[in-house]
Amino acid sequence: MSSPALQVRPRRVRWVAGASAVALISVFTVVGVLLRDTPTGVYFRVSDQVAMVVLGALLAGAALLFTRPRLRAGADGIEVRNLLGARRVPWELVLAVSFPDGTPWARLELPDDEYIAVMAIQAADRQHAVQALARLRALHAEHAAPNRGRA
Repeated sequence: MSSPALQVRPRRVRWVAGASAVALISVFTVVGVLLRDTPTGVYFRVSDQVAMVVLGALLAGAALLFTRPRLRAGADGIEVRNLLGARRVPWELVLAVSFPDGTPWARLELPDDEYIAVMAIQAADRQHAVQALARLRALHAEHAAPNRGRA
């Protein structure tokens, strides 16, 4: 994609995910260190302690997936990256940019009643989301074909 006219990432969820990742690593490391000294009569080995720390790291990595969402929009289209995948859509396919009531994030309306969730624009971000949605709608109005037929 050429240089994007708009790039958006969520704010609040990135802070929460980062704090959660730090907390998970910390808790699982402390549990792993203290695992050998239990009065239950169960014998834990060093491998069990290491496994606890690794489990904490894996869970922290899963929490950090929520920092991935990003939206890039430019003259040639929109690139939406959500938790696990990314998709590039030309403006000609985008019928509308919407944020239906009660949904946690915006979406791109496509032909045949399909849509793409835009997790980069989240309701939790309040004013940041409103501004990003307004800029995305302005870009859509500028670059989308005026005679689009709804399928």
